[in-house]
Amino acid sequence: MTDALDPVLVELVRSGFVESVHHGALVIVRPDGSVRTALGDVERPCYPRSANKPLQAVAMLECGLDLDTEQLALTCASHNGEPGHVELALTMLASAGLTEDDLRCPADYPLYEPARIEAVRAWPGRRRAAMNCSGKHAGMLATCVRRGWPTGGYHEPGHELQQAIADTVVKLTGEPIAATGVDGCGAPLFAFSLTGLARAFSGLVTAQEGPRRRVADAMRAKPWLVAGTGRDDTLLMHAVPGLLAKVGAEGVHAIALPDGTAVALKLADGATRGRAPLLVAALRALGAVPENPAAASVLDGLGRGAGVVLGGGREVGELRVTDDVLKALAS
Repeated sequence: MTDALDPVLVELVRSGFVESVHHGALVIVRPDGSVRTALGDVERPCYPRSANKPLQAVAMLECGLDLDTEQLALTCASHNGEPGHVELALTMLASAGLTEDDLRCPADYPLYEPARIEAVRAWPGRRRAAMNCSGKHAGMLATCVRRGWPTGGYHEPGHELQQAIADTVVKLTGEPIAATGVDGCGAPLFAFSLTGLARAFSGLVTAQEGPRRRVADAMRAKPWLVAGTGRDDTLLMHAVPGLLAKVGAEGVHAIALPDGTAVALKLADGATRGRAPLLVAALRALGAVPENPAAASVLDGLGRGAGVVLGGGREVGELRVTDDVLKALAS
């Protein structure tokens, strides 16, 4: 870690007064991997959280996992737990001769409120298949079956699968793993820099073939499976043709345009509300705003962040990217 404080990237303004700010770091890399824009310490290791998932999926394919497009998209997902997500996770397990009981991710109710309400009414309790990382865990289990590795302990750092995933993460990011932790789903989590994350995403979309390209194409073909109804990643990939996007907890997000230009960011306080405005500002600076009015409207909504600033039931402020950031993105 560094003693330097990352700059303010996003601020919340109420009645003309800056009420709250979000410090963070953001990097844009060109298709050749060189840094176009760097705000904050973009070389400091961080946990990318679920933005790791596409890299983990590449490793599974390299280990011999054979999935169709929908299954591969779910393997990369932080999904809502809507019925289609849960059913596909169960299908993946059944195809490998496994059941929901083999999953080692925590049991949960769906993230999507309508599905959550229905699940609370209909289910006897939380389910592992509904947890937002169940697709990744189903893919990990299926990889173990494919390779003849034990399925017990598949989520432990010393397991053959996790060692293979670590090797692939090093290859894709171009840097060593700075730390290994336990993600919210119980699987190993690797720390590396935002620059490494952006370069890895760039490599996914610029690969001509093979596991990296298969992962990028699956996610872009099936955005709903990657996230779900109303989620930022689904909306972003639908709105911007060819865009690859994956959110991570604790204020992380990464995207890549079809030409290999990639953006990775982390808000220092782990906030979620500032991620989408930053990504939309970056897309606009890169000239990636869609001409389609409906798609442009979606980006406008995302650019406003999570809701509006209300006072007495009326809008009295905004969540906005700072002028310094906008200038840096434009330069």
